[in-house]
Amino acid sequence: MNSLAQETSPYLLQHAGNPVDWYPWGEAALARARTEGKPILLSIGYSACHWCHVMAHESFEDEATAALMNKHFINIKVDREERPDVDKIYQLAHQLLTGRGGGWPLTLFLTPEDQAPFFAGTYFPPEPRHGMPCFADILHRIAGAYREQHQEIRSQNEALIEGLRNLGTQQQAPGAISEAPLIEARRQLGQAFDSHFGGFGAAPKFPHPVHIEFLLRRYAAGAMAGTPDAEGLEMALFTLRRMARGGIYDHLGGGFCRYSVDERWMIPHFEKMLYDNGPLLAVYSWAWQLTRDPLFKKTALETAEWTLREMHSPEGGFYSSLDADSEGHEGRFYVWDTKEIQSLLSAEEYPVLARCLGLDQAPNFEGQWHLCVSVPLEALAKEWGKPLADLERLYAASRKKLLAARARRVWPGRDEKVLTAWNGLMIKGLAVAGRVLEQPDFLDAAQRAVDFIRARMWQDGRLRATYKDDRAQLNAYLDDHAFVIEGLLALLEARWHDGNLRFAIDLAEALLARFEDPAQGGFFFTSHDHEALLLRSKSLADDALPSGAGIAAYALGRLGHLLGESRYLDARDRGLRSAWGAIERYPTAHNALLLALEEYLAPPISVVIRGDKPAEDWHRRCAERYAPQRLALVIPSTAAELPGLLAQRKAHDGAVAYLCEGQQCRPAIDRFEELDRVLSGSEAIASG
Repeated sequence: MNSLAQETSPYLLQHAGNPVDWYPWGEAALARARTEGKPILLSIGYSACHWCHVMAHESFEDEATAALMNKHFINIKVDREERPDVDKIYQLAHQLLTGRGGGWPLTLFLTPEDQAPFFAGTYFPPEPRHGMPCFADILHRIAGAYREQHQEIRSQNEALIEGLRNLGTQQQAPGAISEAPLIEARRQLGQAFDSHFGGFGAAPKFPHPVHIEFLLRRYAAGAMAGTPDAEGLEMALFTLRRMARGGIYDHLGGGFCRYSVDERWMIPHFEKMLYDNGPLLAVYSWAWQLTRDPLFKKTALETAEWTLREMHSPEGGFYSSLDADSEGHEGRFYVWDTKEIQSLLSAEEYPVLARCLGLDQAPNFEGQWHLCVSVPLEALAKEWGKPLADLERLYAASRKKLLAARARRVWPGRDEKVLTAWNGLMIKGLAVAGRVLEQPDFLDAAQRAVDFIRARMWQDGRLRATYKDDRAQLNAYLDDHAFVIEGLLALLEARWHDGNLRFAIDLAEALLARFEDPAQGGFFFTSHDHEALLLRSKSLADDALPSGAGIAAYALGRLGHLLGESRYLDARDRGLRSAWGAIERYPTAHNALLLALEEYLAPPISVVIRGDKPAEDWHRRCAERYAPQRLALVIPSTAAELPGLLAQRKAHDGAVAYLCEGQQCRPAIDRFEELDRVLSGSEAIASG
């Protein structure tokens, strides 16, 4: 066993039995590299990654390859989900060194004295293939280059480090912050939109829920102003429909895979990530709220049910991911042959499922069928002249049988570490779905996750990033704080809980104290007392996750308006100004920051309803319409010692609503009809 045996990360433990002398990232490995003068081989991946498994099997389990690695290098293995700080730096370095985007597995060679990379790549095969050199040849060449060209490597590293630091330099907003990036982002999304299959850009296609949320919000903002963006709305809805009918969605178990390898959303890379499904759960719920299209509700419900069934730990937190592979093959758990399906279904059921899910067409995945909608049931009912309800009944029965049969297969591996940031995204998704779809069990699950984080991962005023095997470890990053605050605000909108507001405030205070840049504004990804790494970045752009800097600004703005806390609003404003150059240059890469910008330009409407039973009815009726610019919550009459502005929102007999837009507030409203009229925009908010 190597030095990974004592780790809790499932990804690192997968490599604990390798003949490679792996270390986790830490001072022990770095000190040994400095002492022995050996370069560092840094390998970054995650447990659900198919190509990470391939390279591990081909190279890291091979005795001869491991001997080369151990002879010439100090080998460090990093779980990018536990150490996003390390991953972000070296993904950026890979891009600078190669001129190409990175990915996983990420393979880099670093100088021992400063951990600067001098060679970078991703997957390398065991023998030359498709223009790629074999990994053993890379090892020989890198070891030789390090011995013979050490001074040249040092000079290259100086230029690389300077380039990394220049990328981290932000251009401040020169004057007034404007809506120009919002307009430009909408234009860019229109240009990138695939009008044939939905989504943005070419294959491989990722769900990008931040793009969908942006388009839904822009439609709502335009509708309030009398200029609804119908084209932008249709882009969002068309994309959601195509994804929900495609193979990126699991039609038996619910939930979405990470991305589609083709433009049609047909064949995915089969790993399922918590961080995708939380935001997608929210956007499908909003889409149903806006359209009442049953496809959106069905997709949201099934995604939430998958999360609660397969990803919810007994302690309350949510696990990270499901692997793409089972029994050594990608997708084996999910694909079918028609004989097996025919043996499971009745003669009445099979034709419905076969026509709907494309089993009457050619196989679409390595001689087998991966299920995706070929003919929707509504179209099939018209085609066959049969009642839709009858086909839905047969389809539901078939789905239940196939799901039970699939459950008897060898399951893909599940990464059972609980990541604070990803849990924040799922807390928000469940809170939105629970409120919009009126599913109290979703809210219960979200609350259990909050309780778990507060009990196990909030220790002595410090948030931890990861939990497994009864160990909470690693000081939390910006994303952890920002995503949980946003999740708490979404949950407060759905159901009042005194402790959730207090926790949101505690996290906001920790975020400001540990992450805000006191000189330039904005938020660093790591805390002020984090270990020194090659670069301390602000990570403004969205990647697979929304930008923590953007969500921090957005959540602080919302919390600041709710409480009347100017420090939070000022921090939001400084964050926007510090990121302005990046936002202007490429708006669609910064959708999370655009959320904060949108609410900087048009402050959210805060609706605080006090009371008990009548107030709950008011709240339910408020939730019927999609209104993303609104922050509406019910505080029961019994709630006391409320902070900030909320202390002024007194309970009365019956229900009473307090409504503010930014700093402008109305007198208390005691009739729902009046509240509804104001929220519908038929009456301007007067100062009072």
